[in-house]
Amino acid sequence: MKLSFFWSRALLSSRLLLWPLFICNLLGTVYGYIWYDAQLRETWLTHPHWRIIFVPDSPTASLFFTLSLLFLLFPKRLGRFGGVRRLLEGLAVVTSVKYGVWAVSMIFAGAYQGGDLGWQDWMLVGSHLAMAVEALLYVRLFRFGTGMLITAGCWTLLNDTVDYTYEVYPWLPRTLWDDVSSVMVFTFCLTLASVAAGWLALKGAGRTKAEF
Repeated sequence: MKLSFFWSRALLSSRLLLWPLFICNLLGTVYGYIWYDAQLRETWLTHPHWRIIFVPDSPTASLFFTLSLLFLLFPKRLGRFGGVRRLLEGLAVVTSVKYGVWAVSMIFAGAYQGGDLGWQDWMLVGSHLAMAVEALLYVRLFRFGTGMLITAGCWTLLNDTVDYTYEVYPWLPRTLWDDVSSVMVFTFCLTLASVAAGWLALKGAGRTKAEF
């Protein structure tokens, strides 16, 4: 077990893996913001401008994780930004798990109610599942503690509140338009579940003290 753990840690921290992972996540983040282009434009034109930061949920989660990888690639150069690093890591874990699972759930829920599944949907399923998995895998290399995990959870709950109070949640499949109330409940519960998943990952890494 110990040999397996150290081998996995060595693999995850290898620059031969970190660089491709960083590039893939960076490209995915850019693509995600492009994907939200129409909703971003509509929100900018029809809502107070401050709400726009709450619109692109998945690409922002991907951005948190991508930036967190920079601290693993350049630990010495970025060492003085320890507080920023821990905040980004906490946000990366909670939001990547939450929106990774959320997007997949919405795609399949929409299909279950009669929607079509195209190649883009399957691409989104694969990429969003990868978001959740990679975030939990890298907890063992991240430095945030329970305090920052709770902070990230509070931010994500605020995001949920803004989304469903001002109707800036991600656009849903047409077949789910009459299920927004149920989607809202699921979304809030998933945020709490994502914090719990992050805490279990911290526990597995032996870091459950209330530290930031």
